[in-house]
Amino acid sequence: MCGINGIIGIDNTSEAKKVIEVMNRAIAHRGPDDSGVYVESGIALGQNRLSIIDLTSAGHQPMYSMDGNLVLVFNGEIYNYKELKQELREYSFQTHTDSEVILAAYMRWGYECVHRFNGMFAFAIWDIRKQDLFIGRDRLGVKPLYYYRHNELFLFSSEVRALLKSNFVPKKLNHEGLIDYLRYQTVHAPATIVKNVHMLLPGHTMLVKRGQVEITRYWSPEENAVNDAGNKSYEEIKQDIFNLLQKSVERRLVADVPFGAFLSGGIDSSIIVGLMSQVASQQVKTFSVTFEEEEFSEAKYAAIIAKKFKTEHHDIRLKPDDFLQLIPTALNAMDHPSGDGPNTFVVSKVTREAGITMALSGLGGDEVFAGYDVFKRMYALQHYKWLASLPLFLRKAVGQSLTRFKPSVASDKIQQLLYLPSWSLQDTYPITRQVLSESYIKELTGMSILPENHVRLVVRESMSQQYKAGVKLPLLSQVSAAEMRTYMQNTLLRDTDQMSMAHALEVRVPFLDYELVEYVMGVSDKYKYPHTPKKLLTDAVGDLLPPEIINRPKMGFTLPWKEWLKNELYSFCETKLHNMAARDLFVKDEVLTIWRNFLKREPQVTWAKVWYLVVLENWLEENGVA
Repeated sequence: MCGINGIIGIDNTSEAKKVIEVMNRAIAHRGPDDSGVYVESGIALGQNRLSIIDLTSAGHQPMYSMDGNLVLVFNGEIYNYKELKQELREYSFQTHTDSEVILAAYMRWGYECVHRFNGMFAFAIWDIRKQDLFIGRDRLGVKPLYYYRHNELFLFSSEVRALLKSNFVPKKLNHEGLIDYLRYQTVHAPATIVKNVHMLLPGHTMLVKRGQVEITRYWSPEENAVNDAGNKSYEEIKQDIFNLLQKSVERRLVADVPFGAFLSGGIDSSIIVGLMSQVASQQVKTFSVTFEEEEFSEAKYAAIIAKKFKTEHHDIRLKPDDFLQLIPTALNAMDHPSGDGPNTFVVSKVTREAGITMALSGLGGDEVFAGYDVFKRMYALQHYKWLASLPLFLRKAVGQSLTRFKPSVASDKIQQLLYLPSWSLQDTYPITRQVLSESYIKELTGMSILPENHVRLVVRESMSQQYKAGVKLPLLSQVSAAEMRTYMQNTLLRDTDQMSMAHALEVRVPFLDYELVEYVMGVSDKYKYPHTPKKLLTDAVGDLLPPEIINRPKMGFTLPWKEWLKNELYSFCETKLHNMAARDLFVKDEVLTIWRNFLKREPQVTWAKVWYLVVLENWLEENGVA
């Protein structure tokens, strides 16, 4: 796990070296073990290394191929590198790293090498003879890759702030990205909050040559879903899933450093810990951040799993005030604004302080195995499509009455649904993830920052692309694909990367092994529907988990954000929102009205609606973006 940087288009090698070193320093937290640069006329590459596999200096990057023609910078892990190494015996390996396997694979298979990799990765290979740069990103988007292009100049990095520190990237706000952020508390790739800074999409490669950029998709969850489960019994499907999941965990335990697992006591993290205990050659270390309030704490469930699997358990008990004190540091660690993230920051901090360099997480279990309420809602909506055939005036009357007599976030969304011309998945899904409604955003911004016909409905466009793929997936798998493309990739994975790497902690996610994802995407709804929480998953692992975990009530300590915003964080929020209101981007009175309505406890203004605006303003100020 590392941080990588690159520049094409600066002929002065002395200047290029200075810039790439500045970019390296900007993301030094990602790789405290080593740092290196490669510079020649027109190209500069940089890398900060967090040593996980082959801890010797042989793993130094930028790394050269055995013939000296290829130069690699790489962030991530290739889990099947040992198997690939057996296929590439003609290559004279000099190290025990997975990095060198990428070079050997590229020499053998060229651009097609990405199809061979099972892992999380973002890498760049400079071909000295051809004078081109090949960039690849993993299928599910676990590792990030940002880039900026202007005329002949091209820069890339693992983080946005490294691009900004280069001084070649204008610190201009992406107005269309701002609208997307207001809708969904994140900006969906390929866009970012910074104008002309983009993110390479998951499952895509990029070729940069002579000022031209060619982007190619090599994988998507829809087009690569397999139908192996089509003619199998439920028992066979469960066994297949168990085998794939067990193999995924086993792959992710390859490391030359101390490792552990995040353990909340929920289904996903408990399954990962259980499987780790079966295949690991050493006692598993588990980490839980819990709170002192016993009534709400998940500590007892984490303790049940730790005892069952005999882990070396670390229960880090915090008071809400302890968490509160870490919020400013967490905000400063945020590479891209997001309405979420502090939780991951805290658990990563305490895990790293315990001497752990790599940890497994249960992230992705909900997206793959229909764990969110949105799956049931989308399933139900498809059975009420007939409502869309009712006269529009009648649907509008019902929606207006609902918001008038029962004002709430849920009522606002129901009203939006009732206004839709149809209740197809691509029409309804984008509304389910919205934080602010279109009418709210228009009031907040006056839409003066963009002509209304230029405001793209990014999530809906993503859904349309999903349908254009021409693959008829089960409905719940369609929702899974939508969740992966939106919330998972652009919020959960981005937050996990930026908040864990702030502490130089590598996080691996077994539920996002692409072979497992491809298989489950092809499973019928009749097996996947969550009659009980993630029924297919819990059935697949059999008696691995005790009943207390599978049948536990939904709970968890809820941090008192609402009260913090009104008390301990009041001055901070007040200042940030007044600063936001002073920007030409916003209608001053509307920003302050949101704040006042929150303080008056209006049901339609939750703390989350306020906090993600505060986070945005803080990020813009800290990074000088306007």
